[in-house]
Amino acid sequence: MKILIIGSGGREHAIATCVAKSKRVSKIYAAPGNAGIAALAECVDISVMDFEKQVAFAKEKEIDFVIVGPDDPLVAGCVDAFEAEGMKVFGPRKNAAIIEGSKAFSKDLMKKYDIPTAAYENFDNAEAALKYLETAEFPIVLKADGLALGKGVLICNDLEEAKAGVKEIMLDKHFGDAGNKMVIEEFMIGREVSVLAFCDGTTIKTMTSAQDHKRAKDGDQGLNTGGMGTFSPSPFYTKEIDAFCQEEIYKKTMAAMKAEGRDFVGVLFTGLMITEKGTKVLEFNARFGDPEAQVVLPRLKNDIIDVMEACVDGRLDQIDLEFEDNAAVCVVLASDGYPVAYEKGFPIKGLEAFDNKDGYYVFHAGTKFADGQVVTNGGRVLGVTAKGDDLVKARANAYEATKWIDFDNKYMRNDIGKAIDEQ
Repeated sequence: MKILIIGSGGREHAIATCVAKSKRVSKIYAAPGNAGIAALAECVDISVMDFEKQVAFAKEKEIDFVIVGPDDPLVAGCVDAFEAEGMKVFGPRKNAAIIEGSKAFSKDLMKKYDIPTAAYENFDNAEAALKYLETAEFPIVLKADGLALGKGVLICNDLEEAKAGVKEIMLDKHFGDAGNKMVIEEFMIGREVSVLAFCDGTTIKTMTSAQDHKRAKDGDQGLNTGGMGTFSPSPFYTKEIDAFCQEEIYKKTMAAMKAEGRDFVGVLFTGLMITEKGTKVLEFNARFGDPEAQVVLPRLKNDIIDVMEACVDGRLDQIDLEFEDNAAVCVVLASDGYPVAYEKGFPIKGLEAFDNKDGYYVFHAGTKFADGQVVTNGGRVLGVTAKGDDLVKARANAYEATKWIDFDNKYMRNDIGKAIDEQ
């Protein structure tokens, strides 16, 4: 089979690594890919949002199967563009990807179908939002409705902070059109866990759990980022919690989307908050998480093409999804200054240390080739992932592996998965 992967980040590198293990795959293309993906696939200079060129390329190369990685093209209808030409493509259609594309939609869906989530109100004008905040309890959460690279969420401790947040999101448009509407939500306290699941529109099969670290600095300080590291599985996601979520969240969400005429096919990412009052949904995403994919996919025992094809064909119920009985930890190596301002273009040394090292991975997120070498080209540069018999060993292995890589401006958190040691 010939495969085309749409995307250029660490998530797509993790997907490409998994796809390359499939005995059914003879050739991989990536649009546009990155310096790491280039070792596995032929990268083509086509933007993730240029559906016309993607489809034309897929036709020219007689691509058998397309995998769409990022949120933006999914929400904008990339899957629909390929399906319109009769091509097999993995990912939700535009009318289903709205579960991530609009937080207001997803909150209303959960309310309508009795799926547990935080109390909330939606607003499409700043004046009404400010009036509501006058009587709100703090702390409180403000969320830009649309896609904001995982950063459109503000936690406000008092009224002044909340007013400034409304100005930032709705008036100053700090997150662009994503802030045309806004969700104001109750602040929940608990453990945050991510669960990815394969879906075929009817059946939903969950993968192993993961836990992300969003804040830029140690101790969960600093600004929100796209993710500074993650570990899998989460020790806080127990069998009892999983049993509850299967019935009250995952199956209900699939049925709700089907009832709305929005059959969800692809990967559903459920962000959960495990609180004293039970487990509730923080958010839904319509694709693999990044960097959650970097710790979940290396532990997948199935041929990923078999699983994805079963989703597209509506026969996921025939797949026995299996994961290794071990653990994985990913530490993101970023450019110092991320997520605000940072320099690019620094040569990266030590990548060859990962060659043929079983259980160790270096997933490229923000890299490119320049003058014959791999250089930094983003805020999140690399995701260093290692497996281990358990989370403590995986964490030690991952941090040891971060020492193999060097570049100017290298920055990372030193406490990814530290909660593991506090068990």
